[in-house]
Amino acid sequence: MTNSAWVQFGQWAQALGAHLQPEQIAQFQQYEALLLAWNERMNLTAVRQPADIRVRHFLDALSCGPVMGELNGRSLIDVGTGAGFPGLPLKILFPQLRLTLVESVAKKGQFLQAVVAELGLTDVAILAERAEVLGQQPQHRQQYDWAVARAVAELRVLAEYLLPLCRVGGQMLAQKGEGVHEEMDSARSAIAQLGGAAPQLASVTLPGREQPHYFVIIAKVGETPDVYPRRVGVPGKRPL
Repeated sequence: MTNSAWVQFGQWAQALGAHLQPEQIAQFQQYEALLLAWNERMNLTAVRQPADIRVRHFLDALSCGPVMGELNGRSLIDVGTGAGFPGLPLKILFPQLRLTLVESVAKKGQFLQAVVAELGLTDVAILAERAEVLGQQPQHRQQYDWAVARAVAELRVLAEYLLPLCRVGGQMLAQKGEGVHEEMDSARSAIAQLGGAAPQLASVTLPGREQPHYFVIIAKVGETPDVYPRRVGVPGKRPL
């Protein structure tokens, strides 16, 4: 990757409201190199071209930052993070973020550990567990300022994964594409049952992309009833 491409990456990030220092851009370079190398031997992502990785993974994740506000000193849990999105780019952007990455596929967890070590990131926990299990564990239930997910499930299901992990006063964020308005309409009852406020919608258009990406932000305003989340697999099979 040429240096000019990374200069452009920094400019694009700044245009999205994410201001990166040279050492942070260097961390993204390391991250990309690791992603390309590991992707040769396991299916981490279908996005395999460096230019696409920078836009569809890195910038896509960084675009969450301005919507979420200051994350240094905050706690965030990223459910179904895969190769680390959006959690790891947000950790690079906000070095004092307390980050928990949830990825049930063990090999992907090994990749995440390698990235954390290589980039010298601290205060990052990697859990090979399902969201339904974590949401019932006292050390995770209603403990986080933010719970986030990208492309994991429809919004009714995501709300049952994420809202039990948010403290009252915290928020969940779901990254969504087209169809988000219908998902929001069908999820309103579930969100209310889980202690969430009415969902708020924001959008961003990434460089070179025609379709906007959407953020659904839901504030946690009440305690989640003890019955939620239901046992593993049930939220996906029988959404609220």
